[in-house]
Amino acid sequence: MWFILALLSAIFAALTSILAKVGIEGVNSNLATAIRTVVVVIMAWGMVYLTHAQSGLFEISRKSWIFLILSGLATGASWLCYFKALQLGHTSKVVAIDKLSIVITLVLALIFLHEEFTYKSLIGSILITIGTLVMVL
Repeated sequence: MWFILALLSAIFAALTSILAKVGIEGVNSNLATAIRTVVVVIMAWGMVYLTHAQSGLFEISRKSWIFLILSGLATGASWLCYFKALQLGHTSKVVAIDKLSIVITLVLALIFLHEEFTYKSLIGSILITIGTLVMVL
């Protein structure tokens, strides 16, 4: 099931880029990000109530609150930068560079989470980086 959900995530992320590129035409990128964020907030809270998960709100630890808030700030910063880059550049190049987050995530997971970094991870990271450079240059 995780594979299907991950694939759907990739499809929706691709649609996000195409729809956003059309939607931000003539719109301030920060305003566009704010509008998108409101939609995401409404959708996320709708899913919380639809799945009756709201009772878990009071069971969240202090540590989880801190890291979820930091994650939210990182998401916001990412979206603001992404929308501005999308407004200024070609979608194919912006998306290619944005996907370098895979390589950066692998390195950060190794450093901070002590996750395994295999030869396959190294080769994949090198190929993603080379692919990104080929697409951007």
